[in-house]
Amino acid sequence: MPKHDPLRVGIIGIDHRHIYGQLAGMQSVGCTCAGWWTDGDPGAIGDGFRKRFPDIPWVSERARLLEDDSIALILIAAVPSERARFAIEAMRHGKDVMLDKPGCTTLEQLAEIRRAAAETGRIWSVDFSERFEVEAVTKADALVRAGAIGTVVQTVGLGPHRLNRATRAGWFFERQRYGGILCDIASHQVDQFLHFTGSTDAEIVASAVGNFANPGDPGLEDFGEILLRSPLGQGYIRVDWYTPDALPTWGDGRLTILGTEGYIELRKYVDVAGRPGINHLFLVNRDRCEHIDANGAGLPYFASLAADIRDRTETAMPQAHAFKVTELALRAQAMARRLGHHAGGE
Repeated sequence: MPKHDPLRVGIIGIDHRHIYGQLAGMQSVGCTCAGWWTDGDPGAIGDGFRKRFPDIPWVSERARLLEDDSIALILIAAVPSERARFAIEAMRHGKDVMLDKPGCTTLEQLAEIRRAAAETGRIWSVDFSERFEVEAVTKADALVRAGAIGTVVQTVGLGPHRLNRATRAGWFFERQRYGGILCDIASHQVDQFLHFTGSTDAEIVASAVGNFANPGDPGLEDFGEILLRSPLGQGYIRVDWYTPDALPTWGDGRLTILGTEGYIELRKYVDVAGRPGINHLFLVNRDRCEHIDANGAGLPYFASLAADIRDRTETAMPQAHAFKVTELALRAQAMARRLGHHAGGE
């Protein structure tokens, strides 16, 4: 790609730690940050942001970022229920946007986002960090495309997370504000299912959410599952907030990709009682049964998004894919059977 002036980004909302990866990813491909604004006191996340990015100025009014013509991209990690309005506002000011997941929390919001994107021609991209910020997924993608496991038949995506109750803001326990566990966490696994099976749509065969371990928090869903099916593949998703304290990281995230001639398992963040470090990939096919250290495989999303912003292309992620992932997660959330302490109602 020819040399260009660095893209400038602005930040609206730092209510979730994923803003660290969003900004670091764009900085890694040469982008500069004009400043950040957030609604209210971001607490510990704000302290962490200032520590990691001490040279980025805080601005008192988000209008300063929206009206700055030198800013091409707005990064958004606000409270999930507020992300849609900030994204729409940014797009109508001529900015492309990259959001933390979930990109929105209701189907009504998604319809408004679709309308704004169509009318403005702006990019609405969701940083599905469990794919875009994991080098093991980059390596798996290359292996699948090279035919290492034949035709993909199924994905099994597991997304366990640590609750970290003491560090959570109040909105984290309010279902209307975080959107529900399938809308939130499971959007990662829906993204991976569509991507690896090559599907553009899917049927939600069944879904469920529950609160089994936190009866004192009626707004929290601590377990969720989805069964997906498309003409190109099947998928199962399980997400939860049960990561035990002894695990040395926030969650043992895994992805299994089953093909007609083999399978790949990713242990993204930890290999329990096994090899140290992250980005573990296991490949089994006719000729190979091996562990692959996927560190160094790269994270192409950020460079591709920067190129898309300059060239008005869709190489990082098709716009239709971002919308479809969000729609399916929201539909699974809406139809989910309620279990545990949630059985029979809120």
